[in-house]
Amino acid sequence: MYKIYGDIQSGNCFKLRLALEQLGLVYEWQHVDILRKETRTPEFLAKNPNGKIPVLELPGGECLSESNAILHYLAQGSTLLPDDRLEHAQVLQWMFFEQYSHEPFIATARYIVRYLGRPADQEQKLQDKMPGGHRALAVMEQHLATRNYFVGERYSIADISLYAYTHVAHEGGFELAHYPAIQRWLALVAAQPGYRGMHAEAWT
Repeated sequence: MYKIYGDIQSGNCFKLRLALEQLGLVYEWQHVDILRKETRTPEFLAKNPNGKIPVLELPGGECLSESNAILHYLAQGSTLLPDDRLEHAQVLQWMFFEQYSHEPFIATARYIVRYLGRPADQEQKLQDKMPGGHRALAVMEQHLATRNYFVGERYSIADISLYAYTHVAHEGGFELAHYPAIQRWLALVAAQPGYRGMHAEAWT
């Protein structure tokens, strides 16, 4: 059985739980409280020396970190990862985009607001994240204006990766009213078989 160490309110952790549910894989969820520094304990650091969630623990005891690497591992051989060589690379392209051009802005802004409570000493940092976040959303909007999904006109882990923080972008101050293609895509993802939302009530 797989074991996931994470926080369901984290987009990077939610994307894994969503994929596990949609792939029908059996797993155990272990909540980790980052605000209580549970990722800095010796026990956790033995699983991921980088001290970050999520971590996937395999049945043999091996551990894998970095959310999109874990997504890629879980999706191998499934419909969530294309067999076509180019489409496979395009999935990775969007997953790299998510981590380098999207997550640092949209996820960080959400963390300041949702996790930290938008303290005054973080306000300038929050405002500094706005332009980069909107640049990422504009790239997504342009791409989705002519297609339903990010790669090959079918749902894949590229969509899961980008959905995780995009669908809660408003929690960090990014309103999506001016991104109709993104809104349409969000609805398509939420309509996928096996979908469950991020917030706790969806998992009880």
